[in-house]
Amino acid sequence: MKKIFLLLFLPFLMLLAQDDIEHLEQKLNELHNNLTYNTWVIKYNNFNIYRKTQNEILALEKESLKANERNKSIIERQISILKERLELLSEYKSANFSKMVLAPEEVDKIDKLTNPLAIISAYSHIKKLRRDKEEYVNLLNSFKQTLDELIKENVLVAEIAKLAPSKEHDEYLKISNQMVRDFSQTLRFGEISYSVYEKKIQEEIEKTTASIKIQGVRAFNIVLAIIIVVAIAFLLKFIARKYIGDNDRFYTANKIINFININVIILILLFGYIENISYLVTVLGFASAGLAIAMKDMFMSMLGWCVIVFGGSFRVGDRVRVFQNNTHYIGDIIDISFLRITLYEDISLLTYTDNRRSGRIIFIPNNFIFTNLISNYTHHGMKTVWDGLDITLTFDSNHQKALEIVEEIVIKASKGYTKIAKESMSKLRNEYSIRNPKVEPRFFTFLEGYGMRISAWYMTNSYAALILRSNISKEIINEFNKHDDIKIAYPSQNLYMAKHEFIENKEDI
Repeated sequence: MKKIFLLLFLPFLMLLAQDDIEHLEQKLNELHNNLTYNTWVIKYNNFNIYRKTQNEILALEKESLKANERNKSIIERQISILKERLELLSEYKSANFSKMVLAPEEVDKIDKLTNPLAIISAYSHIKKLRRDKEEYVNLLNSFKQTLDELIKENVLVAEIAKLAPSKEHDEYLKISNQMVRDFSQTLRFGEISYSVYEKKIQEEIEKTTASIKIQGVRAFNIVLAIIIVVAIAFLLKFIARKYIGDNDRFYTANKIINFININVIILILLFGYIENISYLVTVLGFASAGLAIAMKDMFMSMLGWCVIVFGGSFRVGDRVRVFQNNTHYIGDIIDISFLRITLYEDISLLTYTDNRRSGRIIFIPNNFIFTNLISNYTHHGMKTVWDGLDITLTFDSNHQKALEIVEEIVIKASKGYTKIAKESMSKLRNEYSIRNPKVEPRFFTFLEGYGMRISAWYMTNSYAALILRSNISKEIINEFNKHDDIKIAYPSQNLYMAKHEFIENKEDI
């Protein structure tokens, strides 16, 4: 009866087994496709390819020793191709897959903290250590997840091999078992490495935290000491002001207190952060003499930078005029660095009369402010400067009419700049004692050797003085040409030709 039952239901059982196998193969294909692009699986396969390639090269080299000349050349080409493959896979040269993929990096160690500023880098160091630890944990989790998927794949392969035994399935199962063993061993290595790595990171964090606390306490003590010293200095100044009536004596006492206060603060800082004071004194003693001579100009430029920045005499954007080696340079300040002022030379009247060149970048050492003349055209927001032009008329010209024409043209053309100059001058008088704040155009008439000279002065744009001068000059000439009784004087020569009569003296012949 049992045999009959098996015979009747055997086709049905085989059909059920076939459906199970197809379902398992479908799940296996999905897992296999996912693992194909997995980073860890790719590294594992490349690692094995590297080992396999090495073995193939060794086998071919042994075979080459026994081969004839023709076969030997073929084997050498094969060896060359395999060596090129090794070069491409050189990053997988490690002899141990576990160390290659899950060996943690060396724990970075910070140098001993010697000042409060190093606390910032110490906190950054701690943050980096924690980030490295977190990255390694993520790495382990990713590897563990890959191992779980490999185990699932291994189970599916084992079931398929059991339901449908074949050489192909057995080979697949063998490879899967090997991968699971290798990945399991690598994961155990990673977990052990992580425990050691975690302890090292924790020790470094504790060590750095202790150093931060030490520097924090030291900085607090130093700041407290400086506050006490400054408070004592203010108290001494208060006592000096109360009991010293003479201003000169109080000024001297104030200077002495400031000098002592600064030196005490310097000593506090030195004893707080310099461990070997004698070494520092020795080094400074030998270095100071050479530095004072070799870097004199540099130190002066640094001092000049302090004067420029804190004094407010020059700012970026100011138009200045520099005199050096009997040459004038006029331009705009485009940069003030620690050692020099950078000037962009612009077209100016000096360019028109002397240089005939402009647009150069001029570098002026900061120490020039102590030894050379530097004129500022736009100091404290001034946007205007005085400019003027001269017109010389012949003696027989109508000088009064010409002066009226010049006054009308100049006043009209410079009206806007005169208003701006008044506003700027009122602000400038708050800081400087200016006796003559008038900025209206001024006109003068002078007697010269070859005519009457009208000199007109007016406010113009500090950055574009030539434009207004050019416009005024054109308008004056155009207006003068309309009047016959106004003539411009210019150098000229008169030639007088006379006829001479020659008398023949016949007696002298």
